[in-house]
Amino acid sequence: MIALKNVSISLGDFSLKDVSLEIPAGEFFTILGPTGTGKTVILELIAGLYQPDNGRILIDNKDAAQITPEKRGIGFVYQDYALFPHLNVYKNIAFGLQLRKLPKEEIQKAVGELTDMLGITHLCHRYPGTLSGGEQQRVSLARALVLKPKILLMDEPLSALDPNTKKLLCQELKRIHATYQCTVVNVTHDFNEASLLSTLVGIILDGQVRQVGSPDVVFTHPIDPKVTSFLGIAPKVTYA
Repeated sequence: MIALKNVSISLGDFSLKDVSLEIPAGEFFTILGPTGTGKTVILELIAGLYQPDNGRILIDNKDAAQITPEKRGIGFVYQDYALFPHLNVYKNIAFGLQLRKLPKEEIQKAVGELTDMLGITHLCHRYPGTLSGGEQQRVSLARALVLKPKILLMDEPLSALDPNTKKLLCQELKRIHATYQCTVVNVTHDFNEASLLSTLVGIILDGQVRQVGSPDVVFTHPIDPKVTSFLGIAPKVTYA
């Protein structure tokens, strides 16, 4: 489980205010909100890239402040893929395992299994600059998953893709979640993506978590006028 308890942070003109949020283990949790509302900052707090000014972050009931980022069991997939341009696909995926000094045969086996699953084995000799957006995103996913993370953080991983590629990768992400049974925390502003992929959705507006629930509940029963306005659903009228 991931828990944010009364977490606040100020970053220049932006601030998160007293955010409390619980993400049960094994969920595909999507943080949904408009641009600039703090979605990515929540991911970066969970990953340990920022420390909160106030409040606590717990991972598996342990205070994350006592856990260095590399020991949190987290994989991070960025919107811009963040692949190493001077390394080919194989070396990009193998990079984290090589840092751990695993045997060469073990690295080859792990990379091979993932490239087979994601359909990118034929790309292993290629460099990121020669790949399409969808291919780069698959490589980015493989690089994160090869470390077998307990938690997979994704920052708008599908936003730059064309509709057909996005549809295919949505299917891949659902399969990956089912296969690896890790906790996924996904950030997006795409309602369809959130509805298709998520077991739980959290709405964040103006640096505050406004509502958390299943996609069916969140999209059909917004909790207050701000959520209703964001989702574009006309408020219900009650007649006396």
